[in-house]
Amino acid sequence: MSVALLRPDGETGEPGRSLAPAVGVLTGMHVGVLDNTKPNAGVLLDRIAGRLAERTGAHVGRRETKNAAMPADDQVLDGMQKEVRIVLTGSAD
Repeated sequence: MSVALLRPDGETGEPGRSLAPAVGVLTGMHVGVLDNTKPNAGVLLDRIAGRLAERTGAHVGRRETKNAAMPADDQVLDGMQKEVRIVLTGSAD
């Protein structure tokens, strides 16, 4: 029988991350707002999306989650993936 000894004092590091490719022009682009239903999240996201639409002519679609403590349903995410190119989401209290 063998025993594996794992040492907790080893080196740690940040996992590699990469950003999504930048979108060149937002004119006419379809932008989604995913409201997590936290207090004032909808107000903040709607204002940002409205300003974005005014400045660029982007088309804005809106969806919300049922509960801020739970991830969005697959149906919501799948729909957004098909409908929009950019998603604005996330807000804390």
